[in-house]
Amino acid sequence: MTRRLLIDPVTRLEGHGRIDIRLDDAGNVARAFFQVPDFKGFEKFCEGRAAEEMPTLTQKICGVCPTAHHIASTKALDDLFGVSPPPAALTIRELMHTAFVFEDHLLHFFYLGGPDILVDGDVHSGTHNVFGALQAVGEVAGRRAIQIRKKVRALIGLLSGSALYPVCGLPGGVSKPVAEQARETIAETAAEALVFARQVLALFHQRVLKRKSFRDMTRSGIFSLQTYYMGLVDEDCRVNFYDGKLRIVSPQGGTFAHFSADAYLNHLQERTATRSFMKILYLKAVGWKGYIDGMENGLYRVGPLARLNAAMGMATPLAQGEYERLYDAVGQKPAHNTMLYHWARLIEVLYAAERMVELARRRELTDPHVRNLPDRQPAQGVGVCEAPRGTLIHHYQTDARAIVKQLNLLVATQNNAGAICLSVENAARALIKKGRVTDNLLHQVEMAYRAYDPCLACATH
Repeated sequence: MTRRLLIDPVTRLEGHGRIDIRLDDAGNVARAFFQVPDFKGFEKFCEGRAAEEMPTLTQKICGVCPTAHHIASTKALDDLFGVSPPPAALTIRELMHTAFVFEDHLLHFFYLGGPDILVDGDVHSGTHNVFGALQAVGEVAGRRAIQIRKKVRALIGLLSGSALYPVCGLPGGVSKPVAEQARETIAETAAEALVFARQVLALFHQRVLKRKSFRDMTRSGIFSLQTYYMGLVDEDCRVNFYDGKLRIVSPQGGTFAHFSADAYLNHLQERTATRSFMKILYLKAVGWKGYIDGMENGLYRVGPLARLNAAMGMATPLAQGEYERLYDAVGQKPAHNTMLYHWARLIEVLYAAERMVELARRRELTDPHVRNLPDRQPAQGVGVCEAPRGTLIHHYQTDARAIVKQLNLLVATQNNAGAICLSVENAARALIKKGRVTDNLLHQVEMAYRAYDPCLACATH
């Protein structure tokens, strides 16, 4: 008789999900499903609303990713109305978004996925959580992590009008300028963020990379997938969170596609999944062959490791050095092991801090001219940015009065949905044999999804 194992709910992620594992008569895994049971319908109930409402409405999809939705939505409005923001607005937007990526990545490292790699010992110890992670890194580092996230959140609030749900984005710019007297506060916070980013990476090298168990995981086939990778890159093909073109590389590293966000429908395709409300994205030119990896299937990944794989480098010097260190350690590019998402995420923390320092120094940051008024009749617009969890696209179609007729959101976790499902099933197949099931083995199966830092509230929008 088939035996069923249910991990319900899965933990330390945003949203609600479960893992359903079916064992055959020999006690081995026949199938394993990563399921998302909730549904929101944001795309449908946004219809009939004014397009200008979208930056503050769509961000309510999620309590973790609102800044990314606000940015992608505001950029979609720029495109919808055919208006380019002035330099001050672009600087404010990018600084706000970069600060958000910085603190959100730290949230994952200390609170969500990080405990999987920071905490030693049996899962029954009760320490595989934020308290165990803070204990593992020490009281000083733990307190500093909380403090710097609070400061960066305050910086986001200063720039956007709200530390959680931004209210500043408008077609053609932002709602208010940054006062010159605020520059010193911004610069100080950015400098502190950079110091902490370097400390966290040093801690990661000492606490995690030197541990044999983690090194073995990063070399294990259990957590590896040969997939395509997609990320936003600048004109020099370096990682950029705010703007650029989308680059897709093959499992061997060659350029598969390089395109502007408004051409996404030519390259990406959605499909519904059985047993889950989380839609799956795949590469249209390759097609969907099911839950398998390799060149012949259109499965692709986004997020920190995927961005590094898709890019040819980082745009800041310290992050570039750490980028090179990762690929020297792995010995190949792209890197395919899912556990390396943790390292890549901290490289992006360093990049974000360096970029915040650069943006805080820009003369145009405090320019009072922060908006160009639109003068084009709207029809449709596409906006893109890199959310912490991966590429985020907003696409709006409206009537001549800018009332939304159709809305399409491709969120980060959707891009990773197929890979998350396959990662969970591969881990379950490799770890559960002959009916032997322990909490520690099930915890390792959960690690396969947590490394992606999935946001299931966004994925089931």
